[in-house]
Parts: sequence; C-alpha cells; structure tokens
Amino acid sequence: MNLLIDSGNTFTKAVLCDEHKIVEHIKVDNLTILKEINKKHALSAVIVSSVNKDATEILALFPDAKRLLLDANTPVPIKNLYKTPATLGMDRLADVVGAISLFPGLPCLCIDAGTCITYDCIDEHAHYYGGSIAPGLEMKFKALHTFTARLPLVERHENALLVGSTTEESILSGVQVGTIKEMEGIIEEYKTRHKGLKIIITGGDAGFFESRIKDTIFVVSDLLFLGLKRIVEYNVS
Repeated sequence: MNLLIDSGNTFTKAVLCDEHKIVEHIKVDNLTILKEINKKHALSAVIVSSVNKDATEILALFPDAKRLLLDANTPVPIKNLYKTPATLGMDRLADVVGAISLFPGLPCLCIDAGTCITYDCIDEHAHYYGGSIAPGLEMKFKALHTFTARLPLVERHENALLVGSTTEESILSGVQVGTIKEMEGIIEEYKTRHKGLKIIITGGDAGFFESRIKDTIFVVSDLLFLGLKRIVEYNVS
C-alpha cells in the first residue's frame, strides 16, 4: 500500500492506493492522522506534494517506507521543459503526469480550478512546456471587495446573467460569466495548436464549470493523485 499526500493552498489531503487503484481518501487535519495511518498500514512508499509547507516533517513520520518529496529533482515520466522548474508548483506537475496516465500518447490540457485556475498542456510526446495561472472564482470575488471602497463581497451563484442590473448581479457577471468565457477562449486556443486535445478539469470548482463549458471535458477529481501514483510507480520500479 502506498500513501499519496497533497498539501495544497487550503487543505492537506491524502489517499491510500494499491498497485491498481485508489483505495481510500483521507482529509488530513493534523499530523496525528498521518501517524495513525502509519501504524495501521504497512506502507511501501509515501510521496508528498506540497505548495505551502515544509514536507520533511511529514515524511519523517514514515521511517520504514520509501519516501519521496515531489520537487524539481524528482524523476518523472515526462519531459519537463519548464524554464524555471524550481518555481513550478508541484500540483501542476502532478496534474500533467496524471493526464498522460489517463490518455497516453495524446495531448492534454489540464485545468485545475481551485484557489487559482491553472492551465497546463502536455503534448502527445509527453513534453511539458508550461501554461498559465489565473485567479480562481473566490479570489476574484474577494479582490473586488478588498481593493475597492464600496463593492460588496459577493458569493458564487448558480446562475449569473450576462447583463447585471444590480451591483451584485454585475459582479456575478464579471466574475462567473467572465471566467467561463476566459476558460472557453483558452481551450479554443489550445485546440488550434494540438489536434485531438483532451481537456481535463479538476479542483474544487470543477463541478461548477463542467456544465457551463461548451466543449467536451473530462472531470477527474483525483487527477493530482493519479499523477502522484504514477510518479511513485516510476521511481519504485
């Protein structure tokens, strides 16, 4: 059994997986939970992807397992051509590795819709060059409220009109409709560059965009963990 840990901007999550599939999802509120997992399971390998914490403290909890910290030096089954690999968010790297495990030999656009919205493309040769980073929905709502004198803090709504007739509706239009159109435009641009492009969306807001994007997209909630699983297998083998 392997343990895959993702320490993101907001939450730390983990999954247990065997050689075939993900077996259990775990929300990690504190290190005690990880200690209990280590006692309960005979772990073969542990990998940590972290964007905001020192992962060495986490890995120290598993002295008997093969321990991997996903960073710019970790061997991965893709060609990473990012010009500044040391600054690349490891969640973005894991996403594209997860994509090629789902669609080997095909170009993929990974959209991770969370605190930020990231776009990362990997081509049919498993060459990764980079992508883009934009504010997520909640960040946009908070920015409008924080950096203006009078605009209210608005929460996401299921339906937003193109033409807002109140200030709240206008913010919903700007944030929600604007982000949807932004996403559709970026998808179309990548489709002109990569024939047969597969579009994968993941992250906390993936469900919101799923029914609103006018394209064939695959919602894969465990994309990052599929990438971590593949990276562990690549290093262990």
